[in-house]
Amino acid sequence: MIGAMVTGLAIPTLPARDLDTSVSFYARLGFQQVRRWPDYLIVRREDMELHFFAFPEVDPATTIAGCYLRVDDADPLHAELVAAGLPRGTTGSPRLHDVAATHYGMREFAVVDPDGNLLRIGSRLAEG
Repeated sequence: MIGAMVTGLAIPTLPARDLDTSVSFYARLGFQQVRRWPDYLIVRREDMELHFFAFPEVDPATTIAGCYLRVDDADPLHAELVAAGLPRGTTGSPRLHDVAATHYGMREFAVVDPDGNLLRIGSRLAEG
């Protein structure tokens, strides 16, 4: 039935050249390994869950894989990732971008993981 109420949960599935590298990197972001198979990985931090499939051929410089993670407040999470020592900047993998307000009402920043996956992380700006 088109238009029916559907509830659910969307979970990104991202490519990873090496799942061990992904486990280590995402641990720096506060994620814990939930499940692991030879070619598949699940990590979770609170309500955020990410899945990774083994794809050794992914090129971090050209991949277009990514997702958006909405959080309650982007600023403390960004500060936590700065304190974790993620490389800052606009090029290279991995890297952490600065947090900023957007014209579409979000306060957000980006993380690029070692495989070039783009994670935009944001929270709604307070309306007022």
